[in-house]
Amino acid sequence: MSDSPKTARRTRRTVARHAKLKSPHPMGQLGKLLAVALAVVLVSGVSTAAFYAWNATEALADSGVDIADGDTKQLPPSIGEIEGGVNMLVVGTDSCEGQSTKLFPRCKHDPGGERNDVTMLVHIGDKPRRVTVVSFPRDMLVPIPSCPDGKGGRYSAMSSQPLNASYMYGGLPCTVLTIKALTGLNIQFAASIRWTGVINMSDAIGGVDVCVAGRIDDRHTGLHLTKGTHTLKGKKALQFLRIRHGIGDGSDLGRISNQQQFLSSMVRKLQSDEVLSNPSTLFGLANTAVQQVSKKQLILSESLSNPTRMVQIAMAVKNVDYDDIVFLQYPTAYEQGSGSSKVVPRTGPAKVLFQALKDNKAIKLTGKASQGFGVEVEGEATKPTQPTASPTPGASGSPTAPPANPDADAVELPSAIAGQTAAQVTCTQPQR
Repeated sequence: MSDSPKTARRTRRTVARHAKLKSPHPMGQLGKLLAVALAVVLVSGVSTAAFYAWNATEALADSGVDIADGDTKQLPPSIGEIEGGVNMLVVGTDSCEGQSTKLFPRCKHDPGGERNDVTMLVHIGDKPRRVTVVSFPRDMLVPIPSCPDGKGGRYSAMSSQPLNASYMYGGLPCTVLTIKALTGLNIQFAASIRWTGVINMSDAIGGVDVCVAGRIDDRHTGLHLTKGTHTLKGKKALQFLRIRHGIGDGSDLGRISNQQQFLSSMVRKLQSDEVLSNPSTLFGLANTAVQQVSKKQLILSESLSNPTRMVQIAMAVKNVDYDDIVFLQYPTAYEQGSGSSKVVPRTGPAKVLFQALKDNKAIKLTGKASQGFGVEVEGEATKPTQPTASPTPGASGSPTAPPANPDADAVELPSAIAGQTAAQVTCTQPQR
């Protein structure tokens, strides 16, 4: 493997502009892995690729799950960017259904149940287009509202449960309602993915480059990596995403930042000529996505299970600048007196973030890249060169005046909110 690429140093004070919505262990603990639905795959890669797999419409529609805030607007006959902003929830679950017992030994004695061990809210702003992905710790204690039971009744609300219990109680709709209550944002789209789905989607992309600052040997996941840059796909990608004990402080918070390094690198690959400009790769992504739906490894909300809608979302985000794609960790603190890994929400800092998104404010990152020392910023990625149009003359023949500075009223996020942009190249830190 090659050494980490040389990258220019940058400061941690990063600006990202966002916009207002117009509408609304051993292998036996694989439940803790990141069965990440990889939001960027759904909205950038798979979504665009869906155009090439139009005959999948019926298969997708038949599998759609109803969520309370699902976007039920009639679709226009032509393809274009989706109007307004978008909120989409993407979760990864620990179900043994359809899993290889060779890859996942715990599934030989399936304990049953299914939890959302990864929960990410993808916010796509409007005018200008900006993307924020907020990760929520699986062990964060939160209220779970009354959720539909799928049989016409409802489950009772609970005042304090780990977030990953929401999927076990009421599936994808219940997790949607839980995050909606926690953030105050309406959620129009949702998707969940299981372990095998993650493996197959990473293979279809052709792998993702990750940086490791030192040797990692983790007996819990079986992952062994030397210092340097590695292109991971399949089983190794899944091991990297679920690793916790071998990096940072060994916590789930460190794992989240490790996942965000993977996602940032994926964004850069998806926007490169290797993927979004390669019809063959896109077609492969689309076919793989449809296969995962048919095998119940990928679950979509009714609002998302239509190729037209997927393409509209993809067109809205495919050219967003790296600096304006931000990955954040919901701010937390360890539960006092428990001596466990459970964390509780820090609602004060969180309100600043979600109010800024609602108010169409730019945001400034001031915190660290990780709450759990999982990664450190190494440098800055270079955006692929895009063709630029000539200046448009005004009525007098002079160039049109530049727009007002969109960062003039930027909101400085509290330092309790950790994260990075897709422009920042981060490197995973071995466990301390």
